[in-house]
Amino acid sequence: MKFLRMPRRGLVFQARTRWLLAGLALFFSLLLFMYLLECTPQTDGNASLPGHIGESYGKEYYQALLQEQEERYQTRAMSLKRQIAQLKLELQEMSDKLKSAQARKSPSFNIMVHQGTKEQTPNLLEFLHSQIDKAEVGLGAKLSSEYGVVPFESFTSMKVYQLEMGLTRHPEEKPVRKDKRDELVEAIEAGLEVVNSPDEDEGQEGDETRGERELYNENDFVEGYYRTERDKGTQYELFYRKVDQMDYRHVTLFRPFGPLMKVKSETLDTSKSIVNIIVPLSGRTETFLQFMQNFRDVCIYQDKRIHLTVVYFGEEGLSEVRRILEEVARETDFHNYTLVSLNEEFNRGWGLEVGARAWEKGEVLMFFCDVDIYFTAEFLHSCRLNTEPG
Repeated sequence: MKFLRMPRRGLVFQARTRWLLAGLALFFSLLLFMYLLECTPQTDGNASLPGHIGESYGKEYYQALLQEQEERYQTRAMSLKRQIAQLKLELQEMSDKLKSAQARKSPSFNIMVHQGTKEQTPNLLEFLHSQIDKAEVGLGAKLSSEYGVVPFESFTSMKVYQLEMGLTRHPEEKPVRKDKRDELVEAIEAGLEVVNSPDEDEGQEGDETRGERELYNENDFVEGYYRTERDKGTQYELFYRKVDQMDYRHVTLFRPFGPLMKVKSETLDTSKSIVNIIVPLSGRTETFLQFMQNFRDVCIYQDKRIHLTVVYFGEEGLSEVRRILEEVARETDFHNYTLVSLNEEFNRGWGLEVGARAWEKGEVLMFFCDVDIYFTAEFLHSCRLNTEPG
């Protein structure tokens, strides 16, 4: 009987142990579930995260969001368009008012571009004229030294040549900065408006003559110069020419920190302007031979309005220089040259003076040149355009 009771007690103990473990497991599961509930972040049912598993938002929801954003942007764009239209209308009214005021005040200047408001018209016009009167556009200014001179920078339709770069760097800026390009393009277009204006035809009268004249375009722009006086504004010198014509149209514009204004417009005839190239030389016959090759291509074959003056120092090499000149004259039928020989030590300044005094045929444009200088026909055109008798 004793041996039958022992197994029964062991079974009861094992059953109680299993129930205890199951209770503990259930208890810890409840604790873990409560912990997860407490630690889970609260979410807004109306703005759930896109892409979360279990969310009810689909493709239609995101399409609705995109449609809402697009409608908002379209509304903003329409508002901006209305504002731009209003500004254009005000600008046009301001332009008409400035034109009438300018015509009453002075016919010497012409406003090309107009900005501002109606209330500012009288003061603006007075300011523009005062800036032009103070600038060096019409009259020169007395300076204490050459360091006070504001230099010009040249440009074409594709390039800008900056003097501030000096000789240590390449002065050509290409491509031109967008802000500078927009400014120069505006000036070129304003100059075209001037040269194509019927009022600019001084010697032509009548509608038939004006209708037959050939209009200039941006391809006829040759070159320009500009400089900015910090307290006055920017001056533009613009030159236009048709390919089959010898005369140039020269337009001077001024931007007094405001609209562009026309200062002057004229026609320049350079067909009779002769350039006297004066070259002092001593020895260096091989370099002179290369110089004459470039002279033949540019001056004789292209420009054809050149006189060459060679001032030679010493006896050694003189016969070779004379032979080169005679050979070029024989091959090209060019005889507009002068050879001056000086049995002295080389002096460049004295040679230039002697060469200048050797010319006795009236008014001429003198180009003081060294034997190792390379120049082009465009450079000679610039010399004629940017010099005055004096």
